[in-house]
Amino acid sequence: PNTYEMYWTTDAEAVLARMKKEYDRFWTDERKAKARSLGLSQYEVVTLASIVESEQRMHKSEQSRIAGLYLNRIRRGMKLQSDPTVIFAVGDFSINRVLTKQLGFESPYNTYRNAGLPPGPILLPGISAVDAVLNAEKHNYIFMCAREDFSGYHYFSSTLSEHNRYARMYREALNRKNIYR
Repeated sequence: PNTYEMYWTTDAEAVLARMKKEYDRFWTDERKAKARSLGLSQYEVVTLASIVESEQRMHKSEQSRIAGLYLNRIRRGMKLQSDPTVIFAVGDFSINRVLTKQLGFESPYNTYRNAGLPPGPILLPGISAVDAVLNAEKHNYIFMCAREDFSGYHYFSSTLSEHNRYARMYREALNRKNIYR
């Protein structure tokens, strides 16, 4: 996960060789050990990092907390219930508000329908998201909801009742701004 300079004359074989070299450089023994300690493969770390990055692009300081939340859900056998996976599954990236009808969309990427991680990443995550998963915050949170002030931050909670209160506040804010799609 990075940006690389390539020349337009670089052939496909050389691009693949470069990507393999960078992949091997990125996955140090320390990163591999952290993935193993989480019970995840390198591929699963990247898949989870893609969800974490989709959930939080603005405030990278929240990424390790979000990673910890999803790891908590995985450990408890809960569905991830990540809105960005639904948007990816539906294939409509103009969605600003995931609706109940979209939650039932049939796709292995829909984490409202399917337990565990989706079969692959929903985007190519950056280094910060991968490292956020590998260094996930330890806490008891299993729910999160965007804040109603549209600051890009989230509320985190350990109980459904607390989460429902935050979700109601967010839905009301969306309604006030006439965001129905």
